[in-house]
Amino acid sequence: MTAKQRTTALRRIRAGGRSVEIGHPDKILFPGDGITKADLAEYYLTVARRMLPHLRGRPLMLERHPDGTQGTSFMQEEVPDHFPDWIHRAELPKQDGTVTYAVCDDTATLVYLADQACITPHRFLSRADRPDHPDRLVFDLDPPGDDFALVRKAAHGLHELLDELELPSLVMTTGSRGLHVIVPLDRRAPVDGARSFAHAAADVLAARHPDRFTTEPRKKARHGRLYLDVQRNSYAQTVVAPYAVRALAGAPVAAPLAWGDLDVLGLTARRWALSDADRLLAENPWHDPPRPRSLTKSRQRLTTLITRTDP
Repeated sequence: MTAKQRTTALRRIRAGGRSVEIGHPDKILFPGDGITKADLAEYYLTVARRMLPHLRGRPLMLERHPDGTQGTSFMQEEVPDHFPDWIHRAELPKQDGTVTYAVCDDTATLVYLADQACITPHRFLSRADRPDHPDRLVFDLDPPGDDFALVRKAAHGLHELLDELELPSLVMTTGSRGLHVIVPLDRRAPVDGARSFAHAAADVLAARHPDRFTTEPRKKARHGRLYLDVQRNSYAQTVVAPYAVRALAGAPVAAPLAWGDLDVLGLTARRWALSDADRLLAENPWHDPPRPRSLTKSRQRLTTLITRTDP
């Protein structure tokens, strides 16, 4: 191999205090868009300062596409042996043993994951030190078809309901089909309690708008209604991280929104893309996030609403 070939096969990116090697930087990961592995790494380098607060301390599920988005892909829990020692890890229990997850605490790790063709990092809703006590509650809203207006209505409805329960919330596009509504929690409630609360809240919203929304997990029983999905609020379940790239045409990204953005004409789940990194960072809709809240009093308020809703 000539010196020129070696240069083409390897590139170094300075990330924090480390120099991270990007192997085969010119490898195309998004064939329809010409986006390379180097482009992916540069994107994550650019958004790291905004993205890392949403990743630090959290176990990750790695969505890897070593042959690009049109090739074989897989979801990886266990950290491979070849990952460098400086990448943080968290060993957590599972039903038949343990899993050692990668934890992205710094820019170098984020760039290294891009080198490993991890297009999309999916994060836990809890931190590694207390994995069974989530600090996020999430409602996953995907349209039953292509009607994104229904997703907006569901998000607005949840926002209003959560305000009634005195739970400030955030909203983001998923970069795929829908929106996530997120509630910061104080980690007092165990995962089962948080999940049951999310189920009950979704039931209240579905009861208010039975023609639009449902909590029915069976697709055949939904009859065109939007499913208020709270299944991600279980132990070791993950959700797409804010600013993560999705393995779809155009390389769309999951992007934080202000609540007022829901009414912007033309908003879709794929409003932002990898190529929009600078514009995406020009504003920070989550610059002043709400403080984490307890579910204790909100559960009492929710019980009151349920009592009023019941015939």
